Amino acid sequence: MKETQGMFGPIIRMSFVIMLLCGLGYPLVSTGIAQAVMKDKADGSLIYDENNKVIGSELIGQSFTDPGFFHGRTSSIEYDAAGSGSNNFAPSNADMIERTKQAVELWRKDNPNTPVSEVPIDLITNSGSGLDPHISPEAALAQVNRVSEQTGINQEKLKELIEENTQGRELGLFGEKRVNVLKLNLDLKKQL
Repeated sequence: MKETQGMFGPIIRMSFVIMLLCGLGYPLVSTGIAQAVMKDKADGSLIYDENNKVIGSELIGQSFTDPGFFHGRTSSIEYDAAGSGSNNFAPSNADMIERTKQAVELWRKDNPNTPVSEVPIDLITNSGSGLDPHISPEAALAQVNRVSEQTGINQEKLKELIEENTQGRELGLFGEKRVNVLKLNLDLKKQL
């Protein structure tokens, strides 16, 4: 019995030391390194307007419904970062088919001059997280007619903006080319 009681002290002390190291020390050190090495990313890759006010993040999409701006992917969670995720429906699921039909009808309404057959799939489907801030360059190009008609900016200038905002593959290998919709729309707004 005395041997068992003698073991509690070291166990409690060791647990306390591990809690301090892992629960306090490690987070403070890793946060400090992140702030020193990559402050912008550590703070959430925030985007500021000309008045230094936060208007979004490079990492979280926003809903653009104004026809004068480029639109991102649909989001079943309305880009609410607190509820990241998307319904994992199979292509044959009735809810998925209905949601896709609604996205196609919205496309037809907003883009009457661009046939549905030319709509890239990323404009009518969700991303896995429902927060994706990117679309494919093809999805951005498919919206040029509408944006040009609404803003009066010629199509060649819009295509240049898309090209300037197209990001390549990570390390030249991973992922696909993509366009950050918020950044593209901010550059578009400067042209107005």
